[in-house]
Amino acid sequence: MVWVTQKPRGSIRFWLLALLIPGIITLLLIDSWNDYDALKAVTEEVYDSALLEPAKVLETSVEFNPDGTLRIDPPFYAQVMLESRAGNRKYFRVEEVTPLALSLAGSPARQIKGNTLLGMHGLPRPEALADNEGMPIFYNAMYRNDEVRMVALWRDLHYEGVHRQVIVLVGESIDMRLRTQQEAWRLGLFRDGRMLILAVLLVWFSVEWALRPLSELRREIKARAVDNLMPLDADQVPHEVVPLVKAVNHHIDLYRRVLDKQAQFLADASHQLRTPLAIMRTQAQYAKREPDIGRMRETLGAIIGQLGRTSRLTEQLLSLAHASRNDMAPQARVDLNALAREVVLQYLPLARERHQDLGWVDDGGDADTQEDSQEAWVLGSDAEIHESIANLVHNAINHAGEGCTITVSAGIAQDTAWVSVCDNGVGLDPSLRESVFMRFDRGGSARKGMRGGGSGLGLAIALAYAERNRGTIVLKDGDPSAGGGVGLCATLKLPRYTA
Repeated sequence: MVWVTQKPRGSIRFWLLALLIPGIITLLLIDSWNDYDALKAVTEEVYDSALLEPAKVLETSVEFNPDGTLRIDPPFYAQVMLESRAGNRKYFRVEEVTPLALSLAGSPARQIKGNTLLGMHGLPRPEALADNEGMPIFYNAMYRNDEVRMVALWRDLHYEGVHRQVIVLVGESIDMRLRTQQEAWRLGLFRDGRMLILAVLLVWFSVEWALRPLSELRREIKARAVDNLMPLDADQVPHEVVPLVKAVNHHIDLYRRVLDKQAQFLADASHQLRTPLAIMRTQAQYAKREPDIGRMRETLGAIIGQLGRTSRLTEQLLSLAHASRNDMAPQARVDLNALAREVVLQYLPLARERHQDLGWVDDGGDADTQEDSQEAWVLGSDAEIHESIANLVHNAINHAGEGCTITVSAGIAQDTAWVSVCDNGVGLDPSLRESVFMRFDRGGSARKGMRGGGSGLGLAIALAYAERNRGTIVLKDGDPSAGGGVGLCATLKLPRYTA
């Protein structure tokens, strides 16, 4: 099963606020809860310390009578500490353990029996006493339907061989603690609420301020005229948006180049078609006025020849327009060997008409890089690659000259498959080999003078189709010519396909 992850849609503002505000709220809630826990611990510690103080005073107030019995003389300030007030009820008890236990350390307090020396009866004891004498044990319990916080401690007393054991219990209701904690909690919530509102407003205004350059960029783009293809100003946007602006500028530049190419193509096409149409118009007018049937036929023959050249030019212009598109060529397995042989058979009649020797060489024309004679598979468009090879062969027939030899071969070299069209004709000066790929460039006076000189679109079309299929065309010296020079060799190179 393939899981498709869709990118979140919506405005940047929405997603920033949707992610930041809940995060801030969560952090504030966690912080408030931690503050509440810390405050509760501090409150418990303070109140427990206040509860332990009268218990210590009562513990130290237990004394022996001369007859060995115990008495309690609590000081006045202890009585004041043990007085109950509104919302803070105090409970205490001091009892003597009878009979004596071997040790009260860690003893189960609820099983110990004792006599009350001072205080209230029935105060709840803890589960167990402390392990050391004088160490307090704090616990919660219920007394007279009142939830109380208790502290318990024990002590061994010795006097002239007499041993006594006492347990001191002091408690208070938890109402005051709860009110203190609740009041602190309400104040904390109020403070955190204010902080939350301020944080949300700060995030809101920060997001608005940070996204203002994007809004201005959007307004600038919407306010532009249709024909305004100037690049956007990348200095007026945040650094994080600069790559996006540069990408948009790159797309604008590509679009401007496409429009420039289209405008240039239309200008060149209109210029190239205007001349033959004007010639044919003149010839037709001449034929219309010519009373001599022989001359009229001669003029009509010239018109037919001009129509053929104009038809070829129109086909080439349409092919160039198709080859100059930016979309990808359809992908299929193509054998360059078979395709090149097919082109040779297609152009044999035209080559014989020009008294040229057009042939196919099975062992290839690039012996220093060829691996062996085998199928040269590439991935691309069969029709477009065929058109590219056909234009190379047609260009050689047009410009090599009568009586020359044109050799077509194909092969593979490492990761490249190639087709070469080599001739021993007039050749081409190395300084002109780059410019001949431009539209309507015929490659100098020597080639312009050849029969069927052409329109200068063949190599431009061949290169355009090659580039649409991820290839290129390279021009180099061809075979030795009869005049002592060298011809021209055009090689179409495409990425080799391996299954």
